[in-house]
Amino acid sequence: MTARQTVMLLVAVVLSFPGLAHGFKPLFSLYGNSITHRHITNRAVLRKTAEVCRDFAASEGQNFSLVIDNSLSADKVQRACSSVGTSTSLLSTVIFQTSIAQMYFGNAKVDVAFMLSDRHHFDDEAFQAGRDLITEGVSYVKASVKLKNFVAGRWTLGRVFHPLQDFYSHSNWVELGNTVPYSTLIRPDQPFENLAGPSTPTCRSCIGGNCTNNLLPDLLQQGLLTTGYFSLFSRSKPAGKCSHGGSFDQTSKQEPVGGINKDDVTSNHGSLHHKAADLAVDATMELLEDIRVAVGDKNFLRLMGLSQSTVLCFVIDTTGSMTDDIAEAKRVSFDIIDSKRGTLQEPFTYILVPFNDPGFGPLMKTTNADIFKDSINKLTASGGGDIPELCLSGLQLALTAAPPSSEIFVFTDAPAKDAHLKSTITALIESTKSVVTFMLTDVLPSRRRRRDIGGAPSRSMSQSDAQLYRDLAQASGGQAIEVTKSDLSLATSVIEDSSASAVVTVFQVGRNPGKPDSFTFTVDDSLRDMTAYITGASSLTFNLTNSSGVSQSSSQSSGPLASFTTAGNLRRLRLNTDNQTGLWEISVNSNNPYSVKVIGQSSVNFIYNLVEAHVGAHGDFSLKEGRPLSGGNSSLMVSVTGSDTVKVTEVTLFDSSGPTEVNGSLQELGGGNFLVRFSNVPAGEFVVRLRGQDNSSTSRSTTSSFQRQASTQIKTSSISITAQANNTNIEPGSTISIPFTVATMTNGVVNDTATGTLTVRANNDRSYASTSPSTVTVAAGSGGKANGTVTLTVPASAASGTDVTLTIEAENAAATDINYAVLRFSVAAKVTDINRPGCQVVNTSASCPFSSSLCASFHWEFIANLTDGINGTGIERITIRKGNGTFNTSTAVGAGGENVTVATYSASCCSQDVELAAVDKVGNVGTCVGQARAVTTAALATKASAVNTTSTGGHSLSISRFLCISVVVSLLWK
Repeated sequence: MTARQTVMLLVAVVLSFPGLAHGFKPLFSLYGNSITHRHITNRAVLRKTAEVCRDFAASEGQNFSLVIDNSLSADKVQRACSSVGTSTSLLSTVIFQTSIAQMYFGNAKVDVAFMLSDRHHFDDEAFQAGRDLITEGVSYVKASVKLKNFVAGRWTLGRVFHPLQDFYSHSNWVELGNTVPYSTLIRPDQPFENLAGPSTPTCRSCIGGNCTNNLLPDLLQQGLLTTGYFSLFSRSKPAGKCSHGGSFDQTSKQEPVGGINKDDVTSNHGSLHHKAADLAVDATMELLEDIRVAVGDKNFLRLMGLSQSTVLCFVIDTTGSMTDDIAEAKRVSFDIIDSKRGTLQEPFTYILVPFNDPGFGPLMKTTNADIFKDSINKLTASGGGDIPELCLSGLQLALTAAPPSSEIFVFTDAPAKDAHLKSTITALIESTKSVVTFMLTDVLPSRRRRRDIGGAPSRSMSQSDAQLYRDLAQASGGQAIEVTKSDLSLATSVIEDSSASAVVTVFQVGRNPGKPDSFTFTVDDSLRDMTAYITGASSLTFNLTNSSGVSQSSSQSSGPLASFTTAGNLRRLRLNTDNQTGLWEISVNSNNPYSVKVIGQSSVNFIYNLVEAHVGAHGDFSLKEGRPLSGGNSSLMVSVTGSDTVKVTEVTLFDSSGPTEVNGSLQELGGGNFLVRFSNVPAGEFVVRLRGQDNSSTSRSTTSSFQRQASTQIKTSSISITAQANNTNIEPGSTISIPFTVATMTNGVVNDTATGTLTVRANNDRSYASTSPSTVTVAAGSGGKANGTVTLTVPASAASGTDVTLTIEAENAAATDINYAVLRFSVAAKVTDINRPGCQVVNTSASCPFSSSLCASFHWEFIANLTDGINGTGIERITIRKGNGTFNTSTAVGAGGENVTVATYSASCCSQDVELAAVDKVGNVGTCVGQARAVTTAALATKASAVNTTSTGGHSLSISRFLCISVVVSLLWK
């Protein structure tokens, strides 16, 4: 057995034990009053985000009345931060909640991927190694934010949270009586102090299972810090050392027996569980504050995902026949930007990806609307070559650059030259839950291709060419809109519809092949501005009926229920749903393929993620990558947004192209979160549908029924593929190996008698050099599994903070089934500058009056020299963290040749405190604090009459300029 196979076997054994995850539980607690990593992460992110918004409000002189504590919800924080006003204002927290979920799922993944790693859990007194994980990870987050790669930053941040939070459960920090976080864990330039030495005994055996007093008195009296030892397979540990504890920790059976962990309320030191969790929240907030200062408040809020606006993302064909299409893309994007600029609905990110042949890209991603306008304005249509273009390559860039659940619009009139990427694009769509809508111009009504006109090749798509785009649109919940170039402007209204705030999908279905059918959907009180889209052949007819029985047919372009326009294969219906809540019906009459989609605006929505149980009766869950298994059991974590009065009654997997519907069993987790379990999910393609009751109905005293539907399809598979890299950060110029395992499944269980060969494909969105086997073979006696390895090489020129997404696919021999694993990496140059900028004070001493009525008549000034030293990366930015004065900087060269930034701050004596933050180029933060000292008015007058000038540090300062100066300055290392 190879070393790799041994490790894989150990991991399989590890995951076969129930509830083995050591540390705070990742997602769900088996005990109602225990706190998990999900709770800790959620509380810290909400509290720190609220603090940043409170500071914003204070700087603007606005009121911020939200109480910041552990009871915060994403809805409360978003509403307070948005300054929306009344509680009835339309608000969506989907982006915010999705972003928080990325962080706690990244956190939970550590327990699966690094179960046996002492440094990932602060076991075995691994202080230095554990801190290195935290501080290196934080530097990678800061580099990602600098390049606006917020999604990559969130995943990394979640992984950083895990060891930091585990420290408070696995060490004796709480037992030592500490009530504040151990800041040394996030400060790599500070030495560890008072650590128990390698041979220092730390514990005695628990007595009769009581571990309350198992820490040695000498350890506590000397204030020595230790953590418990843990091993799944061996009882061995250094003599006299504490163990982690628990039934699976073999070291806890060796003298001294027992443990010190506080993972939940039933742990050896479970009485301190809540104190440990509270400190873990505070420590997570302290780390977030360091990142906040390093990246700035606006970027910090973007990293947290605090936005209710959409992403504007275009993928545009720039070949010769696309002049009209490019002009329309410019028009509609400019209209959206100009109409929403300065409002809460202004897009928070703009993405543009041009493509043609032989090139695609570069990706343009910005938070600045003017930069986006300039970029799209520079697009020109030229060339065209052999007609097919690299559409899917451009779409791949957009899918990995855009935040999850984005809406992406593709403009083209040509077939895809890179159709081999279809499965990769589908995998990315399912992984990101992004919606892709194609604007297809001049699709031929038959498979015949037009003759060349005027010597130029015709670029019109055949029906088979267009089918690729239709398939991808259906998988994502988007649409393939087929129009003439002259009618394109009528169809782009769907882009404006999607850019509105709080857009939700109420119902969506597709029929291929088509058949006459009727569909019902529920209109609830919270819905506004509802729109229905019906795509299909020109012969399609429909009939719309409201909850009162009033009907309108497709022969009426304007009627009692809707007004509609037609552009190509698209009918866009603006529904009149005022006071028309209840069950509506759309009947479609067509034997050709068609789709129906109903959207509206509402605060009430939901997000979901596939999760998988750690095998065992009482195991926890973690995020599942890839497709669920046909015939097996599947689980979802569902979070309802936008209402505290919603009661979820049903979550189903709904086959949007047929009659199959699988009901899930709901387990309420609190805070609008649910664990939903599905048994024996059949093969097929499903979407998640949620139904319930909303008790906040405003139009009548009874509750209001509501329904929402996810856009992205969930497709099952009989192939399992798992891949796990040892590190998710790659240095420029290096190569990483990613082992993977493929298995053939039957009813969700490995078929250990199966044999056969599967096709393997590996793609990454950066076009980095990569190797992978083209096939793997499941041989007889292999237990139904096959192994392989993918390598990924990052060029030396890659910028630190760049993100790269790797997709590994496995397909059966008949090419009828496929599954995938999606892995996200960050390019991270090793940071050698761990020292924060230093501060040397140069100031004149004087005083401010005690009397507040006199403060406006006096001023004080603070002068400091800030430097990052000779070997530092250099100060990049200095900001005022506290103070209402004026601030200026100049540069000089120090005595040792280092670059010095001279900071000069002056303020009225009514504002007697200042805090400056200096950030170097790798995100290290140093802080200078100054304070004016108050004296009596009599003493102030005496001093003023006795002194005319004072000099300090070679600076001659006039008393008329620097009256009342008495500054106490210290350097705070945060």
